[in-house]
Amino acid sequence: MRMLHTMLRVGNLEQSLAFYTEVLGMTLLRKRDYEEGRFTLAFVGYGDEENHTVLELTHNWDTTSYDLGNGYGHIALSVDDAYQACEEIKARGGNVVREAGPMKGGTTVIAFVEDPDGYKVELIQQDHNARNN
Repeated sequence: MRMLHTMLRVGNLEQSLAFYTEVLGMTLLRKRDYEEGRFTLAFVGYGDEENHTVLELTHNWDTTSYDLGNGYGHIALSVDDAYQACEEIKARGGNVVREAGPMKGGTTVIAFVEDPDGYKVELIQQDHNARNN
């Protein structure tokens, strides 16, 4: 077994695609409209679906926003330099909601950004010598 994808429901597919592709640098892998069901599925990621876990963005045509609830946590992305990643994300119009710095009670450098629907994305600076998370 292997993990295939994580699905997020999004209110505005074009805004979400712009965030994940233009701000976070993912690639749109495939997109398909389901006329009868009135929804669109778009898959984005950093590599092909055969070898990488990807993100499925589900846009229900008649829904413009969702209550995120309090059970959802975040998506985590590995970065070489969280400080630089935050600057690049801000330059591309992204919303950094927690600047890069050591995590509370630890030494791992993390940051958080928020997508157009309010989903959190954690940036984890990788220590290539040790794994702290």
